Amino acid sequence: MKELLSIVDEARKLQDEILDVFEKAYKSLQLANLDLGMEYMDEISRAVPEYDGLSIRMRSVMGVEVPEVIAQEFPKDIPYGIYRSNSALDKTYLSFVNVLKLITRAVWIENTAYRLAYEVRKTRKRVNALENVVIPQLKENIKFIQDVLEELEREELVKIKKAKQKYGE
Repeated sequence: MKELLSIVDEARKLQDEILDVFEKAYKSLQLANLDLGMEYMDEISRAVPEYDGLSIRMRSVMGVEVPEVIAQEFPKDIPYGIYRSNSALDKTYLSFVNVLKLITRAVWIENTAYRLAYEVRKTRKRVNALENVVIPQLKENIKFIQDVLEELEREELVKIKKAKQKYGE
């Protein structure tokens, strides 16, 4: 639970950071659209290559297998020329690269939190079943066995007394 709560706190902080970065990125995108025009921005957007540097591997967190998103180095170079571009466009590009970094981290954190919460729920159900069903049944069985053994012990004691009386006289 401690691990899960720390992951949930980290996810909340990361969500706030993502919202803040997205807001800045979209503001700079609006400025670049105003400065350069929508058609030119569309042309430049086609020049930006897709990022395909993500890979996934499984990792164990407290015995729960969770996928970990591994990102190769994010692009540092701006993929378009400086002709007919401006600082608002550069800022937009760098802001969205930052968004990409944060989103890849958020994917891992939220998936881990979901899987851990699912396992905690399953474990809680098992514990409740043990506490409310299995353990009370076992206690009843123990009590029944103790009662039967006590009864057999009393019967054996009575038999021994009768045998002493019969053979002792």
